[in-house]
Amino acid sequence: MNALRRNVLKGAAGAGAVAVAVAAGLLKPTQAMAAWNKSAFEAKNVGDAMKGLGASSPADSKDIIIKAPDIAENGAVVPVEVTSGIAGTTSIAIIAEKNGTPLIGNYNLSGGTQGFISTRIKMGQTSLVRAVVNAGGKSYTSAKEVKVTIGGCGG
Repeated sequence: MNALRRNVLKGAAGAGAVAVAVAAGLLKPTQAMAAWNKSAFEAKNVGDAMKGLGASSPADSKDIIIKAPDIAENGAVVPVEVTSGIAGTTSIAIIAEKNGTPLIGNYNLSGGTQGFISTRIKMGQTSLVRAVVNAGGKSYTSAKEVKVTIGGCGG
C-alpha cells in the first residue's frame, strides 16, 4: 500500500466528518474576543479614562512601583514595569497622560497572582506614566514622568 494515499484518505475522511458536524449544527464557528472597556479605552483625556475604569478619585500609594526610563530615546517603544505591593491587587491599568487615547492597557489579575505587569508602550510626547491599581474594592495610583525625545504616536 502507498503511505501517501492512506494519509490523503485519512485527511479527507477527517475533513468530511468536521464538515458534517458543522452542517448538523454540532460544531459552531464562533468568534473569541476578550471583554473590553470601550468607554475607558476610547476616552480622550485622563479624567474620562479614570471614570471608565471606575477609579475617579484614587489614593496615591508608595506601594506601587513604576519602572520606566527617565528619558525614552524613541517613544514608539518605551519599556514599562508596574509592581503593586498592595495585598489583594485585582487589576493594574497603565495610562500615558498626554497620548491621544491615554489608557494604554488594563490588566485583570486573578486571585493570588503577583501584582506585576511588564510591557512596552507608545508615547507621543513627554508626560506622566500613571499606574492605577484596584485592590480590596479601592483604587490607588502612582505616576512617573518619562521624557520622550522622538514621539512614537506619529510625532
